[in-house]
Amino acid sequence: MAVKRTTVVEEGDGVDPKVVKTTQTVVNPDIHTQVVEDKSVEVNTPQSSTINQTRVVQEPVVKTEHPQKIYEKKKAVFRITELIWAILGIIELLLGFRISLEALGANPASGFANIIYSLSQPLAAPFAGILRTNSGTGGSLFEWSTIIAGIVYAVIAVGLVELLGFLRPITPEEVEQSV
Repeated sequence: MAVKRTTVVEEGDGVDPKVVKTTQTVVNPDIHTQVVEDKSVEVNTPQSSTINQTRVVQEPVVKTEHPQKIYEKKKAVFRITELIWAILGIIELLLGFRISLEALGANPASGFANIIYSLSQPLAAPFAGILRTNSGTGGSLFEWSTIIAGIVYAVIAVGLVELLGFLRPITPEEVEQSV
């Protein structure tokens, strides 16, 4: 954004008139970017015409990045945290179905139970054997290790989101603000 100001002053002693025309251009007049002032002075007299030009660059009062770049970075961080929560939701859903199906004694050969067991096995495997598995009646099992896996994955997700928040603080309202 440029602001242009023009001033015309007529001077003279009656015998020798002189016209002074001043043009001043100020570019980006805010506190975050540098201010450039171009000033041209044109002096017209009957004998000659003179132009004096001056350029003044003032450093910004507050040195920050452009607001659009800040917005884009915060938006990216916000999207990453949303992705972390979505992945955690899927993991917790699979582990919750696994716990429920095992507690109810579902047949592992059935289609849905087989899919849930095969998808959740890599997630529950690192925690297998931490605690005993309680056997119930009718082939039902209660795996405490799967519950511990869900808790550990939730703590990891919260830790990642907090780490991102520490590195680049952000709130959802900041993402939705217009620049």
